[in-house]
Amino acid sequence: MIVERADARAIALAAELLREGKLVAFPTETVYGLGADARNDDAVRHIFAAKGRPADHPVIVHVLDLAEAERWVSDMPDDARKLARAFWPGPLTLILPRAHDVSDVVTGGQSSVGLRAPSHPVARALLAAFRGGIAAPSANRFGHVSATTAGHVVDDLGDGVDLVLDAGASDVGIESTIVAFTTPSPMLLRPGAIGGDALAAVLGRSVGARETDAPRASGSLASHYAPRTPASLVASDALVAQLAQLDDRDERVAVLAWRTRPPQGFDGVWIEAPDDAAAYAHALYANLRALDAAKADSILIERVRDDAEWNAIADRLARATSGEPPDDRD
Repeated sequence: MIVERADARAIALAAELLREGKLVAFPTETVYGLGADARNDDAVRHIFAAKGRPADHPVIVHVLDLAEAERWVSDMPDDARKLARAFWPGPLTLILPRAHDVSDVVTGGQSSVGLRAPSHPVARALLAAFRGGIAAPSANRFGHVSATTAGHVVDDLGDGVDLVLDAGASDVGIESTIVAFTTPSPMLLRPGAIGGDALAAVLGRSVGARETDAPRASGSLASHYAPRTPASLVASDALVAQLAQLDDRDERVAVLAWRTRPPQGFDGVWIEAPDDAAAYAHALYANLRALDAAKADSILIERVRDDAEWNAIADRLARATSGEPPDDRD
């Protein structure tokens, strides 16, 4: 693996490696992506192998703009165009009926394809240099905490990646909002930095919840974004009592809190997260990785606010604490 500062020379090298069928990890505004030429089936299969990702789990194709996205779909509903024009480039993924020449390897065998135009300047420079779609799920082992720095990519994937473009920490810190246009009404498949109110303001109507016939999409499994240490969500008013119970059992505990302060005598790892949704999201995966590295017996995470601004964070925390942490294969 080569790690390079994401300057013009390194970006040109990354584009050449993609054309050769190699894997390149690169920053986006959401998280780091593990990229391959989306028109090269063997290269995309290497993504699945590097991540330990199930073959039926689709990957998102990153494109430069709406015009490029049109080449990947058989139909672009007017509402999808409205969202793309309002939020691209940015942290929004659209699930759309795929064009006939889009591979099953990319779509997980489904009739739809996920598309996103990232806003990060390095991602955009890479797309412009490569001149094609880049398949790029998050650059970490499948089901594990997502990567928001080049160091996270190295820790998770090692020599499974040919080049990592290092541009510091991702700005947003959690994955894109996903909206599907595979049924008559759009569905929200994954919350993200672009909330439901913002989507509704553009569309003039609310985006519906996931339906039973919704396509599979990234980050939609019950257990995802998970540390290897068993983690639990705890209400603010129960956190101190829960710590006391674990202390009585001589268990070492690591804590991610945002409102509660550590009790006197606490000798585990305590991370105080920001009391601001955007700042909390930006630091979330780095904080989860730090808690995991503490080698505690368990992780306790204080529940966040139950409101729209914190919805995407609450989604990630619920999946990270589902009780099914990834095994060594993930």
